[in-house]
Amino acid sequence: MRATLRPRIGTKVNKKLEQSVKADQYSYNVAWSEIDGVFIGRVTEFPSLAAHGSTQEKALREIRTVVGFVLEDLSKEGAEIPVPLGKRTFSGKLNLRMPKELHRRLAIESEIQGVSLNFLINSKLQR
Repeated sequence: MRATLRPRIGTKVNKKLEQSVKADQYSYNVAWSEIDGVFIGRVTEFPSLAAHGSTQEKALREIRTVVGFVLEDLSKEGAEIPVPLGKRTFSGKLNLRMPKELHRRLAIESEIQGVSLNFLINSKLQR
């Protein structure tokens, strides 16, 4: 199996971590496809991959098998391997761009509420 996949920015696996990445560590979902008449399995970290099966279990088993082959192939080629979501770390910092008018409205709302802009945005996101 040959796959040309580009991991998302900031998701490279370093060589040490690469040794410990296994197909079952990735984030999978399985959903019924009425059009295809089968269950379709997908993996979040490899958005271009999919596999199908007559049951949820078979679709999950198939997509995990495909990911295993892709990991082998990427490793042999020395290509970057996406870090499984469960192994990623997050700083808690986010650089967000927004329209100037939205920024103005949020800043005014935070002043009226007597809270920081950061607190206001966090509370809105948590809802």
